[in-house]
Amino acid sequence: MAIPNIILTGFMGTGKSSVGRLLAQRLQRPFLDTDALIVQRDGRSIATIFAEDGEATFRHWERTVARELAQQQGLVIATGGRLMLDEDNAELLAASGQVFCLTAAPQTILNRIKDDAERPLLNVPNPAERIALLLEMRREGYGHFPQINTEGKTAAQVADEIVLLVSFTG
Repeated sequence: MAIPNIILTGFMGTGKSSVGRLLAQRLQRPFLDTDALIVQRDGRSIATIFAEDGEATFRHWERTVARELAQQQGLVIATGGRLMLDEDNAELLAASGQVFCLTAAPQTILNRIKDDAERPLLNVPNPAERIALLLEMRREGYGHFPQINTEGKTAAQVADEIVLLVSFTG
């Protein structure tokens, strides 16, 4: 019997990696972070990939990783913030399991990631404004998936919430 993947999507700083690790431990499943996998395979940080080869190269990596992971089962997958906004990536991964979109308010996101220099999309004069703009632009894409608000919750609380939502039917 196939064991569906659990895929976490959402904007940067919403807790996908932290929640994903805890979720994988609780469910005794392998955990994979698509951004970490890309960094491992390419040998460069995401910021360096963007700076040296551009966003298109990074998005190509995302498509490659999405295709591979969609062929596997029983994984907990934390995706990069835009990976599931690509229609092909979303279709492939959603067919392999259940997708949950983690959410948080713009100021919460900024507070969580403000000390992380490895966020190329926020390397702008007003990151709070940029976060609000990007969230608005991505609202429809993220809206295709069940939403889990991470405001005021620990990663453990969010993981517990997802465990309760996961259905192992099929």
